[in-house]
Amino acid sequence: MDKTEQRQGVLVRPELRLSDEQISLIDGVSRELLWDPGLLCYNAETAELFKHAGAEVTAVEDHTRIRVPDKLIDQALDSAPSTVVLGARDPANRLILDADEPRVRFGSGSETNVWLDVDFADGQPTFTRQPGSIERLRTSAHLCENLENLDFFIRNVNIQDEAVTDANKDINKLLASADNITKHIQAGLTSVGAIDDVLAMGRIIAGGEQAFADNPIFSFITCVIKSPLQVVEDTATTLMAIAKRRVPVVISSCPMGGATGPFDEFGMVAQINAELLAGVTITQLVSPGAPVLYGAVPVRTRLDNLNDMYGAPEFVHYNVDCAQMARHYRLPCYSTAGVADTSRPGIQATVEKLMSILTVPRGGAQYIHYAFGLLERTNVFSPVQAILDDAHIDIAKRILRDTTVDASRRDEIVSLIREVMDTSHKTYVYNLPLPTRDDVYVKYPLESDEHGALHAAAEQYEDILARDRMRLDEAVRKDIVANVPGVLDATLGA
Repeated sequence: MDKTEQRQGVLVRPELRLSDEQISLIDGVSRELLWDPGLLCYNAETAELFKHAGAEVTAVEDHTRIRVPDKLIDQALDSAPSTVVLGARDPANRLILDADEPRVRFGSGSETNVWLDVDFADGQPTFTRQPGSIERLRTSAHLCENLENLDFFIRNVNIQDEAVTDANKDINKLLASADNITKHIQAGLTSVGAIDDVLAMGRIIAGGEQAFADNPIFSFITCVIKSPLQVVEDTATTLMAIAKRRVPVVISSCPMGGATGPFDEFGMVAQINAELLAGVTITQLVSPGAPVLYGAVPVRTRLDNLNDMYGAPEFVHYNVDCAQMARHYRLPCYSTAGVADTSRPGIQATVEKLMSILTVPRGGAQYIHYAFGLLERTNVFSPVQAILDDAHIDIAKRILRDTTVDASRRDEIVSLIREVMDTSHKTYVYNLPLPTRDDVYVKYPLESDEHGALHAAAEQYEDILARDRMRLDEAVRKDIVANVPGVLDATLGA
């Protein structure tokens, strides 16, 4: 597969927080948990799937208990692909997620209910909370198209328009996104009944059935395991439907340390790893070789109000460990960084976000979501904050780059230093050619002598809003309206 036509992200040298012995220990404990206590399963089809494959399945009141033997896990890991392609309207924006290559990409995420506007009409910032809507989702996709360091788009605004129903929500949130961004688009499904209409729309946009198979512009997220170790009825049905159609899917598990998972790093990683292995096994029992991502989203519980907590050091430990476990299994890893617990942009948001943006990617996860614009945990999306995050992720990518020390450059370096020593000024800045912006860090990208970074980000947001949108071709839009049910007028806009 040609790896040149894709978004490059940043190739890192992975931090090895866990030793080989610790990885084996976590793997062993996770497998032991999948046998005893096993999975509590609330989906009859999933229970039958495991039973037919050789698991021990026992009826218990309103659910079944599934004891998963090692052989099913091993078979699943053998058949799950180590490379997953996530396509895009513009093929140059596709992502090739190779479990053996720690190439990190950053994207958006969380279907927030609140959109936070920032206004500087009186010189000081005024914050206004707005409900999510189709138009705000469209605007968000346009914004994310223009954020240089955003590599993929997970719908980050919950569309709450009066005309939106469970039956038409999936079509409209994905179409509102696809009509405004040429990068990869990922979402959860509100209704499993919408999957074939969504895929029909994807094939129209991609250019046909084979074109979509080669370049899947949509992929899905499923939270099939409710922590601790419970298979969810409706999400399991959704996961099996996706796996049957062999579309890329994330197995997302999000235990909260101290509530639905242990506080302890060892316990948390062992539990979430067991839950993710269970989800991967379901996909491979349904359709061996179906593309799947190891979706680790472990968080901490706040001790004062029991909310989830992203700005905690333990959050970093959990996520770096999980990236290493995914690499051990040769599964592409979906991870998390860049979330702030506070509700407004500012010092607290910057510190909390940078703490994970600068550390979690060192684990080498190929696909890091939640990285743009999220505040108040994952409840608020701020477009101005997303611009701040884009600037900070650019800095983080520079920090994460591997060293340039290489034997092949030995003569070049010696020659450069000798050349400067022969000058009267003995200053490297006068030696041509000068480095480019890509070679060196010039200055803080939102530097402002008068009004500060938040104001500069707000001005940049206004500039992006004025740019032309990357709309679908008119013929494609008409084809979708004619052949895909449920498209709302507001979704395609004016």
